Amino acid sequence: MIRIAALFLIILNSAIAFGQSAEFSFYKKILKFDAISEGTPLSFQYEFTNSGSDPLIINDYKVQCSCTKVAFPKTPVLPGEKASIQVDFDSTDKIGWQYRTIQLYANVPGGVSELEFRVKVGRRTAPRP
Repeated sequence: MIRIAALFLIILNSAIAFGQSAEFSFYKKILKFDAISEGTPLSFQYEFTNSGSDPLIINDYKVQCSCTKVAFPKTPVLPGEKASIQVDFDSTDKIGWQYRTIQLYANVPGGVSELEFRVKVGRRTAPRP
């Protein structure tokens, strides 16, 4: 009987421990920007709060092309703490609507969180003589 009770307590404690995690709470996960001219850099931030119960640790990120650079906090973001993801998009040689996805790898449920931004890039107008 004692073994069964001990096993039950181990399972219960494991379930509680697995229920704890870090969690991104982004102000906005999809950002849409006004049109820019080709070659114009676009810099912005995604603000978030760690709404989980454990420190949030971002390990890596993945983007669709090298035109998008991402900087993220290198230290753990504590529960309740706010932080941001910095994004720099180079619109050189990009024309038309640009849809970019950023995957953040972190200790969150599922292991990944996805962000997106959209911007229409117009042809650069030639300077007037």
